[in-house]
Amino acid sequence: MEILFTEQFEQAYEKLTNTEKRSVRKALTLPGDNLKHPGLRVKKMEGNKNIWEARPSMRLRMTFEIIGETILMRNVGEHDRVLKRP
Repeated sequence: MEILFTEQFEQAYEKLTNTEKRSVRKALTLPGDNLKHPGLRVKKMEGNKNIWEARPSMRLRMTFEIIGETILMRNVGEHDRVLKRP
């Protein structure tokens, strides 16, 4: 699967610490291989028809959409902030 990034995701990613960026990069290598990888804890977001969330770490969340053979990464950051604006 191809992974694309929204401008919102790219801007949020740049605000992360180096350790957080490392966790996100590691997590991004997994979705294309296995969306059900237990380390990601992927689940569909409640109240959002096509948006999913994943956990690169206990503190961070990433949101994304699956469009055909493409994963569109929407947002990344602290749990509450990201889930309010997926």
